[in-house]
Amino acid sequence: MTVVVTGACGHIGANLVRALIDSGRPVRSLVHLHHRGIDGLDSELVQGDVCDPESLDRAFRDAEVVYHLAACISLSMRGWPQLESINVIGTRNVVEACLRAGVKRFIHFSSIHALQGEPLSVPVDESRPLSDSPDFPPYDRSKALAENEVRRGIEKGLDAVILNPTAVIGPHDYEPSYLGRALLDMAQHKLPALVTGGYDWVDVRDVVQGAIAAEEKATSGARYILSGHWLSVSDIADIIAEITGTSPPRLTFPLWLARLGVPVVTAMSKLTGKSPLYTSFSLKALKSNRNTSHEKASRELGYQPRPFHETLTDTLQWFRDNGQLSGFATRESGKSA
Repeated sequence: MTVVVTGACGHIGANLVRALIDSGRPVRSLVHLHHRGIDGLDSELVQGDVCDPESLDRAFRDAEVVYHLAACISLSMRGWPQLESINVIGTRNVVEACLRAGVKRFIHFSSIHALQGEPLSVPVDESRPLSDSPDFPPYDRSKALAENEVRRGIEKGLDAVILNPTAVIGPHDYEPSYLGRALLDMAQHKLPALVTGGYDWVDVRDVVQGAIAAEEKATSGARYILSGHWLSVSDIADIIAEITGTSPPRLTFPLWLARLGVPVVTAMSKLTGKSPLYTSFSLKALKSNRNTSHEKASRELGYQPRPFHETLTDTLQWFRDNGQLSGFATRESGKSA
């Protein structure tokens, strides 16, 4: 039973492809610009682009299951044309190609950003409305509208399930992702100061296992939030310091003050060529709902996120082993981890 993964070389994709191969399933990976994240794996590679329907027809031929992860992730309040092209129209192309190919099960990776977080006093669950109006940040809106494309596919007979993971961290983060960069910057003392606020963080391996369980158990049209644990930025910095035996940044700025510095950070990013981690979008996200419920996924899929300390330890260890983080000593042993 051939399984196709779009976005196979991204953070979640690289972990998903490994898990599927480990379970003995034939995997076909749709690759676009590079395939570093899955180099050397026993996966058939097909060059393609979600904006190119013909390439999707080639990729999905004889496939029974498609996991759709390919997407554009943005921390900017701009860039709508690209987000619409890849996340919205690209998902439409993927859905229509699945229908043409007779795919039997479609697992769509959305985002917690596709769901409205307010009111903050009420836990976020699968009943929340979508962030599909122009009032929401471009990325949120693009992921919400992509879900609408999947719903249209369901109406046409596609057997599809939607997943909404929170902030994903973990091993095999080759790029690295925005969140991976933030962890590396903390561990390498490249962040002179922290900000208040926090987010719900989830291990990429738990997201992958939740997705595979959804493929096996979920009914068509179901949605599942795959969340983990809410921690503040300061909490994470303290745990990193504990793991590495270093000291966390001493300064923590309130979000309102950090927002005043966004134009400066943006200007500096243009000089360095690196996308800024602190933007008006990311700072707004740090004020999001503290209670994101995975109760439905736990009840119906057996989903259970692992302890956050384990996730962060394994992530830093992977970055070290992959040459992205220099050796560090643990407080417990005083030896190189």
